[in-house]
Amino acid sequence: MKPLPVELDSLACERDQRELFASLSLRLEPGEILQVAGPNGSGKTSLLRIMAGLLPASAGEIHYGGRSVFHGAGQEDWRRHRLFIGHAPAVKGALTAEENLSWLCALSEPVAVEAIWQALEQVGLRGFEDIPCHNLSAGQHRRVALARLYLERHPVWILDEPFTAIDKAGVAALEKHIVKHAALGGMVIMTTHHGLEHLPGVRQLDMGQLN
Repeated sequence: MKPLPVELDSLACERDQRELFASLSLRLEPGEILQVAGPNGSGKTSLLRIMAGLLPASAGEIHYGGRSVFHGAGQEDWRRHRLFIGHAPAVKGALTAEENLSWLCALSEPVAVEAIWQALEQVGLRGFEDIPCHNLSAGQHRRVALARLYLERHPVWILDEPFTAIDKAGVAALEKHIVKHAALGGMVIMTTHHGLEHLPGVRQLDMGQLN
């Protein structure tokens, strides 16, 4: 599954009768990494949630491969091609790491237990697969969520603060995986306060300059 160009056309967002941003237009090509930056309240997370289909835009359009992601066949294509991991890890405490990943992946494509174990090893959680997640730390919750990046074959990743609560080794591993995904033709759109200047090909969108 290969990504297609993503185009934001005069996109705007209003929350609680306050305009967060307006007239946002840009084009992203396969292989690009976009860091969405800006001060708190500038609309970073809202932009990602609009792109993920979880929040309506107040104006404008998003096109994926030339088709709107807001309705029709273009919306279905976009859902199949994009993976969203929000700031909250969306991990259920009563379930084990393995069970969480099994049901999350089943929403798009079921995966084998062995693949889940391998993904957990990639994020440093091998041996924790059968432990209820309410017994795991915040950083380990984040790692469970990030294990989806090793399991689900979506070419477009939309990540909200993916480096939150993970240690130095986890940060380095995630950076490497993001760069590899882009090098293979994938696309990454993310918010983070973590500096990415040392990574190749990172493009920055400063939301604070839109208003």
